[in-house]
Amino acid sequence: MSEQNQEHRIFSRIIFDAQATIVGQEQEWDTELLDISLKGALVKKPESWDAPVNSRFSLRISLSEDATIEMETTVVHVENGHIGFHCDHINLESITHLRRIVELNTGNEDLLNRELSALRDS
Repeated sequence: MSEQNQEHRIFSRIIFDAQATIVGQEQEWDTELLDISLKGALVKKPESWDAPVNSRFSLRISLSEDATIEMETTVVHVENGHIGFHCDHINLESITHLRRIVELNTGNEDLLNRELSALRDS
């Protein structure tokens, strides 16, 4: 089993509609978040996107005017009009927002705690 497939089993993917911005060193792309987990995100591929797999970007997800999730990411796949990002680093405020989204959408505190344990162990 590949590491990516194993990640899908460990971390719940939450379908979540939000505006997102992919931030590179010289360019930004506005896009739509399709789903998110404690370990990554899937977004709609912007039309002008040309970055290869393994490229690093910041991903900003707007939850409200004063709540944003920001993570440092690596592109893990680009296919079917989508970009998959692996979360390399996330700050405390952002992980707090993300944890709340996962908690509200899974409705299962035990599952959330298992995922948080897996995140700490990875």
